[in-house]
Amino acid sequence: MKADVLLIEDDPGIVAALESELLDEGYRVSVERRGDTGLARAREQDFDVVLTDLKMPGLNGLELVRQLHAAKPRMPIILMTAYGTTETAIEATKLGAFDYVLKPFEVVELLALVAKAVASSRLSSGPLELGQATASRSAIIGQSRAMQTLYKEIGRVAATAVTVLIRGETGTGKELVARAIRQHSDRASGPFIAVNCAAVPETLLESELFGHERGAFTGAEARRIGRFEQAAGGTMFLDEIGDIPPGTQSKLLRALQEKCIQRVGGKETIPVDVRILAATNRDLETAIREKQFREDLFYRLSVVTIHVPPLNQRTEDIPDLVRFFLERYGSELGVTAPTIQPEAITLLQGQPWPGNVRQLENLVRQALLLARGYTISVEHIQELLTRSQPTPPAGSQTLPAYIGEQLAAAQRGESAAVHARVLDAIERELFTQAIQLANGNQARAARWLGVTRVTMREKLIRFGLHAGREPVE
Repeated sequence: MKADVLLIEDDPGIVAALESELLDEGYRVSVERRGDTGLARAREQDFDVVLTDLKMPGLNGLELVRQLHAAKPRMPIILMTAYGTTETAIEATKLGAFDYVLKPFEVVELLALVAKAVASSRLSSGPLELGQATASRSAIIGQSRAMQTLYKEIGRVAATAVTVLIRGETGTGKELVARAIRQHSDRASGPFIAVNCAAVPETLLESELFGHERGAFTGAEARRIGRFEQAAGGTMFLDEIGDIPPGTQSKLLRALQEKCIQRVGGKETIPVDVRILAATNRDLETAIREKQFREDLFYRLSVVTIHVPPLNQRTEDIPDLVRFFLERYGSELGVTAPTIQPEAITLLQGQPWPGNVRQLENLVRQALLLARGYTISVEHIQELLTRSQPTPPAGSQTLPAYIGEQLAAAQRGESAAVHARVLDAIERELFTQAIQLANGNQARAARWLGVTRVTMREKLIRFGLHAGREPVE
C-alpha cells in the first residue's frame, strides 16, 4: 500500500523538490503552505507521516507538533528547520516529534527518515497489543513451569513461622519473593522492614539492625530504635546477607536464637517478635569454608531455602514481563497505550539476560524513551542490546585473562551469570568476524561456522549485526 505524506512548507522551491522526490519513491503527497491549515488537515485526515517546516505563517512548527501530537500521538511528525539550536532540538523531541532534520539536508537522509517514520506508523496501527496487565507494581510476574514451582514453595512456607533463605542471581526478584511470603502469612498486617546489608557501612550495620543508646559512640547524640524493634510483630528482610561482617553475624545469630536484642551501648535485653527472611546471590557454602560466614548462622537462616530461577530459564514469561513494564513506565513517561513489535518480543526472548528481570526492566524503560511514544521496534531493541553488550576479549587481552576478569567481578558481587556472559561475548565476536570475513555472505559464513542459515540469521539479529545478503550459491 502507498503511504500518505502530508508536507507542510511555505517555500515553493522546497515544496517542488520534496514533492518530486517523495512521488518518485511511491508516496502519495498532500501539500499545505500554512501551519494552521496543515494542522487542521492532519486532524481531519490520517497520514502515515507529517513533514513540516519550523517557521511558517499561521502557526509555527513547534506549536503544530504540540497540538497534533496531543490529538494524534501515533502520527509521526518530522520537523525541518534551519534553526538547529539545542533548545529547538530538545523542545521538538519533548513535544512529541518523531525526529527532525537540519536545513540544508541530504534528500537521501530525509527519505530514509520518512521510510522509518512510515514503518513506525504502520506498526502502531497493527495488531501489536500484548493484552492487559493486571498485576500490581510489586507483583511477581510469570506463568512458566519454573515460576509455578516457585509459587508452590512460597505457599508452603508463607503460613509458617520458619526462617527462609531466598537464593538467586542478582536481579531475579528475591525481595518480591520475600514480600509475597509476608503477604500470605499471618503477619501480613504487620510491618515489612527491608535492609540491604551490603549498602550499609560495616561500622553502622550493627546500629542499623539493633539500634543504639545515646553516647554509645561518637555522633550518637540520641537513642536510635533499630530495624529489629521497628519490625516487631512483622517481617524483616535481610538482603545480601552474605555481606554481613563477622562481628554482626554473631549478634544476629544470638537474636535469632534467643529472640531478643541489645542496643549498641545498652545493657537492657529487649524481646523481639520478628520473622526473618534473608536473601543472597553469594555462594555461602564457599564463604563458610573460607571462614567468611558462620556455619551455625547459615543453618539458622536456611531452615527453608527457596531458589528464584534466572530469567534465561523462563523466557516464556518475557511477554508478560514486558507488558507489565510497558504499563508501569508508559504511565510514568506519559506514553498512552504503549505497544511493541512482536518480532521485538522474539528478539528479547533470545537474549541471555545476565542481569535477569532487573536488566529487562531497565531495557524496556529505555526502549520507551527511545521510541518516544511510537511502537517499540526490533531496531530499538537491537540498538539498546548493542549498547549494553559486554566488551568481548579483543586486542592484547587473552581469553583466559578475560574469563579471569569476569570471575573476579562475580567474586566481588559486581556481576553474575559469568557462564552466559562469557559464552555470549565469545559468540558475538565469532559471528562478527565470520560475517565480516564473508563480506556479508550469510551462507558462506554459516558454512565456515558449521551452522545452518537459520541459525546464522538468528545470531545476526540477536547481536545487531548487519545481515548482509544471501546470494544463491
